[in-house]
Order: sequence, then C-alpha cells, then structure tokens
Amino acid sequence: MHRTPHALVRSSVIVLLLSLAACGSESHVEPKTEEGTGHTGEALASTPLGDYKSGIITFYDATGAGACSFDASPEDLDVTAIGEPDYAGSGACGSCAEVQGPQGTVKVRIVDLCPGCAASHLDLSRQAFAKIANPIDGRVNVRWRYVSCAVTGPIRYHFKDGSNPWWTAIQVRNHALPIQKLEWLNPEGKWVSVPRLSYNYFVQATGMGSGAIRVRVTASNGKVLEDTLPGIQAGQTFSGKAQFTL
Repeated sequence: MHRTPHALVRSSVIVLLLSLAACGSESHVEPKTEEGTGHTGEALASTPLGDYKSGIITFYDATGAGACSFDASPEDLDVTAIGEPDYAGSGACGSCAEVQGPQGTVKVRIVDLCPGCAASHLDLSRQAFAKIANPIDGRVNVRWRYVSCAVTGPIRYHFKDGSNPWWTAIQVRNHALPIQKLEWLNPEGKWVSVPRLSYNYFVQATGMGSGAIRVRVTASNGKVLEDTLPGIQAGQTFSGKAQFTL
C-alpha cells in the first residue's frame, strides 16, 4: 500500500484477489548445463533488451511481493510495480528494468501491478526511488529500458499451493529474460501451451496428471529451455537445468 502523498494509492482489490504462494522446504532437480542452453554457476550481467523510453516514476512501500505472486524479498528491495499497459496480464513479471533518473541509475525487478498507472509509469520501491531522485519530488520524469536480470543459477519452477494432478499451477522464477510461454507435454505426446493468468502462474485447469512432468519454457528472444519436473508437489520449488542467454 502507498503511504506517501507522492505515490499513487494501491488498490486493496489486488490484495484480496491474489494470494502468495507459500514456500515449503525447497527441492531441486540437479542443475547441469547443456550446450547452447545457458550457464548455471555464475551471475549473468545485465544486458539491454531495447531502447530507452521516456517515463515517470513514483514510489510506494514495497515488500517484493505483489500482483506477480512472488515472495517478499526484504534483502532485495530494488523492485517496482508497473503500469497496467506494460504489465501485460503478468507477462512483465520477473523482468528487469534499468531506470535513469536525475541522481543516478538503478536496476529494478518487476514484482507488482500499479493499478491505473499509464504506459511507461514505474512505481518504484521507496528505496529504489531514493537512489535516483529526491523522494520529496514524488513524481519524476525519467528514461528507462528493459534489461536482462543479473541472476545466478538456472531458472526455477514453483508449484502453487493447492496444485494437484487435476489442477496444476506453475510459476517460472529466477529467469534472466522475460518469459513468453510455458508448455507441457501431455499424455498424447503433444506440447500444450499453458495459459498464463494475471497473478503470474501458468495454470492448467484440467491438471497435468501424476508422475514426472515434462515442460519447456520460451523466453522473449525465442530461446527455449526444456526440463523434467519430478511430479506435482504443492508449494515446492525445483531448479531447471540451465539459464536463458542472449
């Protein structure tokens, strides 16, 4: 919720509609690197994914949680909410942006929706805003662009609480590039595109059955990663084999 006269008021409806996926003890598929798919052991440097655009920044008391259904990240509050046109039905979730303000530059991760905000409006965390502008100004013109996220290790898959063989929801985490789509290999041996809902989970309403699940994820640049997950385990997170590269 916003708590300053300078930032837009966050809609309480978002809080009522969205529940965060609770994390249990984290389990992992053994990570390994395959030729042409990416690296797992080193942090990737941020790389521009497009040109700068003119925009506006405000700020709010962010926690790292929000409409994207990520967990709170008190150790990393360089995060932002994004205007509805750019949120793209949660397509922007987990992507990163480089923001250039009057007092410097900051890289932020998109974790929330800013209801009513126009295109190119970023509602930064209070901490991120203060790195590039004077908070007393409240609303500041900037320029910003999408960049790859400086992540470490492979992509991860999180099963939402309540997931089961008859209703399955998967969230992709720790991705260097924006996620375009997630597919799963159905029992007939066909790749099926899983709908991405506004709270940033790919949801197969009829479920993905029991046993191991084969999935593939496509990034914004068209590159694909394929993994086999060891069955549906609600609330659990599994590491994939690799990370996206440019």
